[in-house]
Amino acid sequence: MPSNHLIKNALISVSDKTDILEIAKTLIKNKINLFSTGGTAQILKKNNILVTEISDYTKFPEIMDGRIKTLHPKIMGGILRRKDKDKKIMKLYDICPIDIVIVNFYPFEKIQNIDKNNIDHIINNIDIGGPTLVRASAKNYKNVIIIVDLCDFQFVINSINNNTMNREKRFFLASKAFEYTLSYEKVISQYFTKKNTFHQNDKNNFFPEEINFSFIKKQDLRYGENYHQKASFYIEKNIFQSGTISTAHQIQGKTLSYNNISDSDIALECVKEFSKPACVIVKHGNPCGVAVSDNISKSYLLAYHSDPISAFGGIIAFNYILDEKTAQKIIDQQFVEVIIVPEINDLAVEILEKKQNIRVLVTGKLQKNKMGLDLKKITNGLIVQEHDSYNTNYKSWSFVTKRSPKKIELKDAVFCWKVAKFVKSNAIVYGRDEVTIAIGAGQMSRIYSTKLANIKVKDQGFNVISATMASDAFFPFRDGIDSAASVGISCIIQPGGSIRDKEIIQAANEHNIAMIFTNKRHFKH
Repeated sequence: MPSNHLIKNALISVSDKTDILEIAKTLIKNKINLFSTGGTAQILKKNNILVTEISDYTKFPEIMDGRIKTLHPKIMGGILRRKDKDKKIMKLYDICPIDIVIVNFYPFEKIQNIDKNNIDHIINNIDIGGPTLVRASAKNYKNVIIIVDLCDFQFVINSINNNTMNREKRFFLASKAFEYTLSYEKVISQYFTKKNTFHQNDKNNFFPEEINFSFIKKQDLRYGENYHQKASFYIEKNIFQSGTISTAHQIQGKTLSYNNISDSDIALECVKEFSKPACVIVKHGNPCGVAVSDNISKSYLLAYHSDPISAFGGIIAFNYILDEKTAQKIIDQQFVEVIIVPEINDLAVEILEKKQNIRVLVTGKLQKNKMGLDLKKITNGLIVQEHDSYNTNYKSWSFVTKRSPKKIELKDAVFCWKVAKFVKSNAIVYGRDEVTIAIGAGQMSRIYSTKLANIKVKDQGFNVISATMASDAFFPFRDGIDSAASVGISCIIQPGGSIRDKEIIQAANEHNIAMIFTNKRHFKH
């Protein structure tokens, strides 16, 4: 276990010089000699802090506009030396051991965002010496303390002074260092991939040849899908987009579970589909109640009463600020696991605090249309696709029956089609006046999803006359149309594309049902 007198020399090479003066003064106070590169050294000298410039130590100047500063045998030897094997070579070449290395890199991500069009300038801001110093120091963590996060500096100094700078702490700092270099290389790699014209010109090469992940732990979860499974929640590094479950802030409630997060993501992404005040209630991976109206309080009640049995213990998402009136109605009406809102007023917070177990997530401004890749893990593999970010555009739809949909039917068709996108296949959604009245989900045949929706409307006593039905994929047989007609459905929206489309259309005409083909499907597995 090293003591303070064995920590003699520190090398500082930082792009972000925040707090560097205080750090340098603390090192000097602890009788640790400073080595530094030109820019940092000049700042220290101006503030009367004793420092040795790297170029003075190596007797080799910074060259090529500062591109080469620290890549020298006397620097790398001082970092990579082994106390038990390299004493003779260190003495022969007058190499000074370096015990602490403090480094952060050129801000490549910030530069590429500020100066998007000047490729040469952006590439010039790729740090070479910094990552080399970090990797060498982390590799030799038993002998070198590497600091890439300046927040760790005081912890290091305290450990040195208390004679507790042990191998475990050094290993912890080394692991952070390798994570830092990995994240940095990933940002650069992504930039080159985007700018790769050869790759872009290959229209069949939408997906990368290799996918690398870089996620950080946000929190441990109460449990996984079941109580006996442990679980944790990881999010992408460097995400700044508001309006997602990953970036949401939990202001009260119990720790989230695996299922809470999964269902919350579905509820939030579904409610983003609507511009008017909307409420989505999700249970076990499926929307069970969705409603749109002129205020969220009304939307909530409509969504809840569309299936109050399933709503019990559900996840509720809104796309407008949560007010005290709606918060009180939720508490009065049901047991709820999670409430998700873009904003919440103070009075609503006070009301929900009466039920401390309710988890409340505040997401910030909602932003629609997920881009990029959608990933699903399988055993020893990964299947990757584009996100289903298709925007609903009824002008591209086909009205295929003798009777075209009425204005209200078309409005409900748009509504039901948006909901069907988030229902597990086979998906059937019944809706009227922009409120779901029955949802049949996850059945192995479409006719049974339809029968399930029929059972629900019957049990709830809903009037289905003139309601609209959405199906996430085509009907292979006319039995689904006949079943929907038997309860009063007057309009059906579906992708079309079955070899029996003529038979399906004929069945709709026989029942005087208006039918819409979207020519797009929304399978969700």
